[in-house]
Amino acid sequence: MSQYNTHTLSNGLRIIHLAEESEVVYCGYAMRAGTRDEADKKEHGLAHFCEHMTFKGTQKRSSLQVINTLEKIGGELNAFTAKEETVYYAAVLRQFFNRAVDLLTDIVFHSEYPQGAVEREIEVVCDEIESYNDSPAELIYDEFENALFHNNSLGHSILGTPDCVRSFTTADCRRFTKRLYTPNNAVFYVIGNIDFNKLVKRLESLLSCSSAEKALLRKVSQYDASSSRERAGNEVMDLNTHQNHVMLGTTITDDIERWRMPLFLVNNILGGPGMNSRLNVSLREKRGLVYTVESIMTAYTDALVWSTYFGCDRADLKRCLRLTMSELHKLRKTQMSNAALLAAKRQIKGQMALASQNRESFAIDMAKQYLHYGKLKDNQETFKRIDAVTSEDIHTLMNSMLTEDKLFTLIFK
Repeated sequence: MSQYNTHTLSNGLRIIHLAEESEVVYCGYAMRAGTRDEADKKEHGLAHFCEHMTFKGTQKRSSLQVINTLEKIGGELNAFTAKEETVYYAAVLRQFFNRAVDLLTDIVFHSEYPQGAVEREIEVVCDEIESYNDSPAELIYDEFENALFHNNSLGHSILGTPDCVRSFTTADCRRFTKRLYTPNNAVFYVIGNIDFNKLVKRLESLLSCSSAEKALLRKVSQYDASSSRERAGNEVMDLNTHQNHVMLGTTITDDIERWRMPLFLVNNILGGPGMNSRLNVSLREKRGLVYTVESIMTAYTDALVWSTYFGCDRADLKRCLRLTMSELHKLRKTQMSNAALLAAKRQIKGQMALASQNRESFAIDMAKQYLHYGKLKDNQETFKRIDAVTSEDIHTLMNSMLTEDKLFTLIFK
């Protein structure tokens, strides 16, 4: 396994560094502050809104200074919000690394959230929400998870609703970030050729005034799985779309470590990025019924979500659903041969190895693992877990967790 440097400051901030010989450094803060950490319905969308507002000025930098600090030297500064975390990230030439550390620390822990900027950003975010409403192929993912999780916070749309967003104030942003944007609720991560000891000292200095701030950490396994099991069946929403958009899937919340790798493989076999995925071959290559068909596995700290999506002409809806169910049935009916399983494992390991060459994505994945689990698994360790999956594991998964009576289907018409 690669050698990582790690350290925890007295205020609880965890630091992780992977040394690499490169002129570019990737770094940032991963915060345990996502959509599921919103306290109540009045906060729907607040995690994402605070991410936007964190770029709007600090105690010592204006919004223009924030966006120019790295951009003017060719660097990158950005952020995203997810269900379980918000990540602020930067990529810079190694000579400007200290500048990136100072800026990231300033915006994450010292943003002001001025009311004038809040009011302007409200309309920006509302436009973002409407752009999703105009894109059914994207909107269906939000609606599907919200229905699947039966209105639990894990299913809430990251963007929130226009009504909620229009109610946000400076006080709301400060309350949310005071509660969750604290050192003990964060990881600072780096990939690059930097002096780790100097980084530790710099972060100690920058965050010396934050030692008393402690976040109320989210309790893992707060999600009640029984609600999602009640969602098996079908739901049709009439949105007057040109195509029919379809998602079907389910959640796994029992013994998720047992099922993680088998589901990882099944997901790739059925609808992964390869053009030889079974659903792509069946629906697109052989019959030309769809442009896009894919399956998605999402791993949360206390739930696995599996789903598949396709868009098709109205006249082809029943046929596409039948073909999709047929591919699932094949995996339920007959165990995969050793040769087929070996080929599936070889493919997914190759895809992982290629994906790890995107160092920015790799750095963010590293940070998220360390943030939520306090440990890392590199590709070689994951490969061993993939190799350990048997045909019987996949057969059992298909016949216990992915049966038709546990699948929920959402259709946009």
